Amino acid sequence: MLTLNHFLVLGALLFCIGLYGALAKRNAIAVLMGIEVMLNAVNVTMVGFSFFNTVKPYSTYLTGQIFAIFIITVAAAEAAVALAVVISIYRKRSTVDVGEINLMKW
Repeated sequence: MLTLNHFLVLGALLFCIGLYGALAKRNAIAVLMGIEVMLNAVNVTMVGFSFFNTVKPYSTYLTGQIFAIFIITVAAAEAAVALAVVISIYRKRSTVDVGEINLMKW
């Protein structure tokens, strides 16, 4: 039987994995993937809270699911814009290493 604790632990583990990927990696694509994993961790947590927030038996609030859909939409737009920026930087600098990307210097 799944409980709210299972959802919260899964969300926390996913968030920690995504945070590690966003902070420890030097590749811009890996950083973006870490951010996406962190957003999915928030989705798991919100859906878990929504699932266990029941008023009557067999009825749940849809607030968590609706917020998760909005987060997925924002994440897709963020990924599209970020990948466009990464491709533009790669064409100009020939690298996607975040330590070597400094656009202020020509």
